[in-house]
Amino acid sequence: MLLGYPIGEIALLALWIAGAGILVGILAGLFGIGGGAIIVPVLYEVFRVLDVPEAVRMQACIGTSLAIIVPTTVRSYIAHKKKGAVIPDVVRIWALPAVIGVATGSVIAHYAPAQLFKIVFVAFAGFIAIRMLIGTTRGNLGSELPAGPMLGFYGFLTGLVASLVGVSGGSVSNAVLTFYGRPMQQAVATSAGVGVPITIAGSLGYMLAGWPYTAQMPPLSLGFVSLIGFALMAPVSSYTASYGVQLAHWLPRRKLEIAFAIFLFLVSLRFLISMMA
Repeated sequence: MLLGYPIGEIALLALWIAGAGILVGILAGLFGIGGGAIIVPVLYEVFRVLDVPEAVRMQACIGTSLAIIVPTTVRSYIAHKKKGAVIPDVVRIWALPAVIGVATGSVIAHYAPAQLFKIVFVAFAGFIAIRMLIGTTRGNLGSELPAGPMLGFYGFLTGLVASLVGVSGGSVSNAVLTFYGRPMQQAVATSAGVGVPITIAGSLGYMLAGWPYTAQMPPLSLGFVSLIGFALMAPVSSYTASYGVQLAHWLPRRKLEIAFAIFLFLVSLRFLISMMA
């Protein structure tokens, strides 16, 4: 027994988490996303086996997922920055509005039903995926990114959507940047940079929000963030992020767009299945 749980079950779950961490890291580097769509369902099964109460289980999944994504996103951002693909002005301008968006989305999520956020995500992801598959430049918002408040608004929107659907915001920021004609490699790299403040703010927020429920969480938890889950998955996903970065800069733009579209369709399918369950 380990902390009151069968060692065999803990070892098997640890292998699942580590395996998922490899895929999460590659996806983070390849698409500039944190991989929350993969982490959350894996953690849900882990916490179910550990008898985490249903009332706090989903919050625990999202909070722990955001914490796991932090080092992965940081590593992905640093690797992309070394290759000169990051748009530094966008990361700087979007950082504060994105954090405000995270806070706003957290308040909205407290009152609105979960189904609403799934529907919004599926509609958004499906639209972007179709556009990526078609591969057309028609419908772009412009050839240059806007200046002033409009650019800051996109940062706020990225943080808001990220907090509503439990991801790092890469899907949103990728879409915005490509709509303004930025190459996919630049969009991916910059999305990783914007994801850093989003995931850090989200992690801290879930720690604080879940502090009164710490007793209902697995051992060694801070609020809605499980330190055990973080310790198992974060190192693996952070290490493998660099391989995704290499793949992103090796693939031609068109192949990267198609791969990103397929990823969005798969994430949308997961949400649709959960809505019908």
